[in-house]
Parts: sequence; C-alpha cells; structure tokens
Amino acid sequence: MKILFSCLLLAALPAMAEERQELPAILYTTFQQTAPPAVLSALEDEVETIMGQLGRHYEWRSLKASHGNEVSSELAVLTFKGRCDVEFLQPKEIEPGALGWTHVSDGVILPFSDVDCDRLRGFLQKQLMRRSYGEREASFGRALGRVVAHELYHIFANTVHHGADGIGKSAYTVQDLLTEEFRFEEREGKALKAKDTGKPAAAPHSTNGAL
Repeated sequence: MKILFSCLLLAALPAMAEERQELPAILYTTFQQTAPPAVLSALEDEVETIMGQLGRHYEWRSLKASHGNEVSSELAVLTFKGRCDVEFLQPKEIEPGALGWTHVSDGVILPFSDVDCDRLRGFLQKQLMRRSYGEREASFGRALGRVVAHELYHIFANTVHHGADGIGKSAYTVQDLLTEEFRFEEREGKALKAKDTGKPAAAPHSTNGAL
C-alpha cells in the first residue's frame, strides 16, 4: 500500500551576503494537539538528519510564540493536525489518503504545509504496536520528520516535481516511513542544495494561531 502526497540576485555587497548567512532558517510549528516531547525530539532530529546532509539547518519555533517581527534567511510554517502521539493504537492498518500537503496559490508554492498526524497514525499503527512504547514514539516521530522533509522539499526547492525514489517520491509505504534510514535521491538533493532565496524573510503573524 502506498500513500500519495497532495501537493535573482546577480551580485551583492560582500557585507550584505555575510549578514544574510547569519540569519537563521526557521520552521514555525502549530499543533492541533500538543505532541509528546519524545515524538517532537525524534521529529526534529530526523528533519535535521535528512536536511542537514544537504547543508540545510533550521531553528524550530512555535508559531503562537512568534511576534511577527523576526527575520530569517528562509522560513516555513508547519501545521500538525490531529493527535501526534501513539496512544490508543489499534492492530489494523488504515489507508488514510494524503499524509501531508503544501499550499499553492495561482501556481505559486507557498511556505505553508500541513501534516495529518491522525492519518499517519492509522497508516502505521499496526506496525507500531509491535514495538515497545518508547520505540513507538521514536518511530512515529521519525515518520513525521520524513513527511515534513518531503513538504520542505517542495517549498525550498520551489517545485511540484516528485522524485522516482526516496523522500522526494510521491507515495510512501509503511516500510519507507519505519525503516532505519530514508533519504533524498541525488536529483532532489541537488535541487535543495541549489536553491537560495537571497533575501531575508519576514516572520508570519500568529494572532489567530492558525493558517
């Protein structure tokens, strides 16, 4: 079973370029329900492992805590829907539909992505139940990180393209999400390495705490 994802500056003063490099790249998060610390840790670690290999490192911040005056080299806003924990699992596999999607407006890819924790839980729960509780949280967090990395690829490579294999492909199996290692293929990795926005990005406002 596979699950589908819905989905120039020519020159600058050296001092300006140096200043840009010092700006953080930020991932703003908002959760419909608070995720356990172990799941969050595994999620962030997996994104760092996948994206860090491509020279991309991110700071994680709560969208609700944002004042709207931060600047960054690039940013994305991630909304996690449903329950992002491993409580009350059932011994059956549910085909959930799209696990994650990135917003597009008039053909322009926006830095806003949604991840459906409930759908991911249903898809993985049968296999997760075969693991100890601690392993379940770590495995679920890593799976979330892989879905997030897929959506970050669309945002930061600025593409609707899907790869033939790896993180960038259009459909995942349970094995893809729970295997020890799952990374980008070379083509998609190069696309992420090549992209640079070249200018600071303003932080989103969080007055309503939602997208």
